[in-house]
Amino acid sequence: MAKSVAGAAFLIASRPRLLYSLPSISSALSSTLPRTSPIPSTSPSPSLVPFPLFSSKTQWRCFRIPTLCSQSPGPFSGFFATLRGFRKLRRRPAVKKQPPQEKQVELKVNICIEEQMPDDPEILSIAEMLRLNVPMAMKIALDGLKDSEYKTRDTSINDVAARKAEARGQILIDEIRMLMIHGLLHLLGFDDEISDEAEAEMEKEEELVLKSLGWKGKGLIKSARDVNVRQIQAGRSDGNAINETERAGSLRFYKPKFRYIFCNMDGTLLNSRSQISTENAEALREAISRGVNIVFATGKTRPAVISALKVVSLVGKGGVVSEVSPGIFLQGSLVYGRQGGEIFRRSLGQNICREAFLYSLEHEVPLIAFSQDRCLTLFEHPLVDSLHLDYHEPKAEVMPSVEHLLATADIQKLVFLDTVEGISSTLRPYFIKATEGWAGIVQAQPGMLEIVPAGISKGTGVKMLLDHLGIPAKEIMAIGDGENDVEMLQLASLAVALENGSDQAKAVADVIGESNNEHGVAKAIYQYAF
Repeated sequence: MAKSVAGAAFLIASRPRLLYSLPSISSALSSTLPRTSPIPSTSPSPSLVPFPLFSSKTQWRCFRIPTLCSQSPGPFSGFFATLRGFRKLRRRPAVKKQPPQEKQVELKVNICIEEQMPDDPEILSIAEMLRLNVPMAMKIALDGLKDSEYKTRDTSINDVAARKAEARGQILIDEIRMLMIHGLLHLLGFDDEISDEAEAEMEKEEELVLKSLGWKGKGLIKSARDVNVRQIQAGRSDGNAINETERAGSLRFYKPKFRYIFCNMDGTLLNSRSQISTENAEALREAISRGVNIVFATGKTRPAVISALKVVSLVGKGGVVSEVSPGIFLQGSLVYGRQGGEIFRRSLGQNICREAFLYSLEHEVPLIAFSQDRCLTLFEHPLVDSLHLDYHEPKAEVMPSVEHLLATADIQKLVFLDTVEGISSTLRPYFIKATEGWAGIVQAQPGMLEIVPAGISKGTGVKMLLDHLGIPAKEIMAIGDGENDVEMLQLASLAVALENGSDQAKAVADVIGESNNEHGVAKAIYQYAF
């Protein structure tokens, strides 16, 4: 029973998109909860109370699943009839006493499909099929567990609550009580996610109910706040990782402050060795586990981003990037939207590209042309190899001539590779003048000079993607470090520039975070995103 109680309480508090019959929930919890005063035996009729999470446009399809749980009235039946003056429902008519029979058990769960989709016949057909299939599948699955001998199935539901209890410094039963009260208050219409005032009201009610029932300890809202404070303190500037026990105690179902985090790669997520630290990788996992969408806005190609994140197992299903995820690449000249589909592409004019490659040949300065997922060049060079070996970019293809290269593909970005001195004293002044009005000049790395289409930046790419997704800028957080991140940082509701960043980026940021070599992205996420 302890396991079922922990599972029930956790599910209620984490508010999955299921609706529960209150008498069934209270029955499941009845054997573990202490009473401080007699509780009326009157039980309200089973009723459905939806979670107050969705707009009035939300439609619901509900159905019941018969199997496995006591229907006997629990102690909270009377409690809900009297709490805060709620109207009592009439007793059911007395029935003639029947001879003793074998006790029947039944679980009533109301599963609902949220439909916020067009009135499309195919979608309605799918919803109808789910309505028929889900109850039967649930019954078959539960019945199959009765006498099962599975060796790999995790049967310990309560260890999740136990870890949370340990993180909050309390015993397991108090953790379950706290989760249960929080979930039941949501059923009664409280919602701490609406505003600070709503959070304060729900916190007050949590404390009042716990105190009235004679239970000790803090409510869930106050307890979560204390855990978050400890998390921030654990992520100190000395580089120590946040304590795993405390992280396990964090409330993953808490609504984050931002729906999207737009993050740069080189100099931001990647350290000076072009690697993603374990701390940064774990922070990204924590963010996506709480429902935050991570989108990369970078000068890199998409294959380069996928290659870098593959090392820390953050690619594909359950990761943060794939061929079907949105993103801004090549400094905003290539933008992917829903399902990874291309929604914008801007290429450089051939005259600009021709002049740049002729300069490259004449002065023997390596130049790379970026065409979607390909890199093209005119000659081999150690710096060209470093772009592939150190920066994860696709290996450059050597073209036989300028005209052959220009005929091969459209070019979205050009990158000169040279010494810091060569770029600052020669290349940058020359191409600022040569491309005036026709292209833009960006310097994301000290040894690289980038030429991009005029009017293109990460900021324009982010704005385009937000319009495509229907997301307001107030719901995004951005993290960057370079002059090419300025427009993106200016657009975000919260802009974080890392300590190693350029003066231009720091000047427009709301917050200056730790450097990229001190896990600045991880610390920014833990401190500002939740």
